[in-house]
Parts: sequence; structure tokens; C-alpha cells
Amino acid sequence: MRRVEQPGPAPEPRILCASGPGRRFGFTLHPGEALLQGVAAGFAREGFGSGALRLRGGGFGPFAYVMPSLPVSPRNAAYYSDTFRPAGLTRLVEGAMTLGRRDGAPFFHCHALWQEADGRASGGHILPEECTVASPIEVEAVGLAEAGFVAVDDGETNFRLFQPHGGVAEGRFHALRLRPNQDLVLALEAFCRARGIAQAVLHGGVGSIIGARYADGTTAEPFATEMFISAGGIDASGATSAVDVGLVNYTGAVSSGRLRRGDNPVLMTMELVLEALPG
Repeated sequence: MRRVEQPGPAPEPRILCASGPGRRFGFTLHPGEALLQGVAAGFAREGFGSGALRLRGGGFGPFAYVMPSLPVSPRNAAYYSDTFRPAGLTRLVEGAMTLGRRDGAPFFHCHALWQEADGRASGGHILPEECTVASPIEVEAVGLAEAGFVAVDDGETNFRLFQPHGGVAEGRFHALRLRPNQDLVLALEAFCRARGIAQAVLHGGVGSIIGARYADGTTAEPFATEMFISAGGIDASGATSAVDVGLVNYTGAVSSGRLRRGDNPVLMTMELVLEALPG
């Protein structure tokens, strides 16, 4: 399996978790709302401050984002591009977001695919401070009551990343962070087996993988990506696990599809909420 060496030591455990109760809900982001404030307000109305969500449809303007890039120094195995600020309406196709806290205030990590006003298909990492909703966006969310995500300095990658925080001993919802160089699907299956979870559904899902190998045989070769999960379910036995993603690589090429099980290692991080299903 592909591997990218990180600049720092690789600590254990390789999957970080905070568990607790939670709840699914939905809301609409309206034109004129700043994306960060609109999402935080939508969660606050339901009594939550952290969780995971998926966004579909609608659009942004003004809008700013970065894409993955090759490293600029030995401090990082990959890095970010310069900031892009496309003119006009950027139409969202779909994306995923993690909502948590950074420096004591609401913050998000969001990767998505979209179409810019000139018709170009693109994607990447949306900048929280520079994005305004221009047409209504539908949100499917999970709020976490005891667990959550907090941005911390990560010595393995030398980035500031969301990590699970808080939590209680029992709970159906699990805030997770996968560290680098482990297959995304196999790692989640192993987590479920260790917790006695037979079946689970994934909410949100933001991070990066080392290129991509899809179940239909297609590939995305460049190693540095910004990726999100568009739909996902995990079977602890491995028989029916299915994780669908969208991504952009450092050349600007976008792709999407179902990941081939056992052949898609995490590059920097993967954060998501895993919900254990009854049964």
C-alpha cells in the first residue's frame, strides 16, 4: 500500500476517538450568511457546538479556497496552494464539513467540489473567513452532545488539525480522527470490530488520502489531495463496506467514486463522525 513519510514521529493510537450521544438534523443556509456563522448558528439552534455535516446545492460569493500542493519545506509532506478567489457565483456540487472549535471560537474544516462562474469544475479546502452563501444550501448534520472536535498542533504532520475532544464512556456517535498511512476503510472496520459495532454509517468526512484507487478500476495518481466523504457505511466484517468520495489533487484535477477497500491510505488526516447502527 502507498505510504508518505511524515516529518514527525508517528504516535499511538492511530485512531483517536471521543464518544457520546448525538442527533441528526437538517437546516438551510440562506443568501447573505457568512458560511462559518451560518453553520455555527444552525448547530446552536439545535443545542450543539460541534459535529459533522454534508452540504449540497446552492452556491457561494464571495468565495475563497486553497488546493493541495507539493511541500514548500521539509516541515510538511504536502502543503496548500496560494488562495483562489473566483469572481461571480460559485455553484456548490457537494462537500463535507467538520464543525469544532479553534482558539475558543467556532471553526470548520470543509472540503468540497464546485463549478466556478466560468464553467470550470474545481474543488478544495474552503476558507472559513472568506466565504458567503449566495444561494440556499441544504445541510444534513449530526450534532455531538458530549464529544466534539478541537484544533490542536499535530507533531506528526506539523499542521494544526481537528482532533476528537471530550466524550463519555457510552454513546452511539463517535468523533474520529484517523492518522496517516492507514487504509481508510480497513481502519474504520477495525475500529468497529474493537467496539463491537456490526454496522455503522458515516457522517461528514474531511481529510486527505494518498491519491485514490476506486472500485471501478480508475485512479487518481497525484499523491496530495483534498478529499471528502459523500456517503459511507461500514460493515465490521468487510462484506458490505462502501465509502464514496470526491477529491481534488494538486494538479487541479477532480474525481469521485467508491474507494477500493484496502488501497486508500490517509495522507494527513481523516476526521468524521461514525454512528453505530442498532442491531
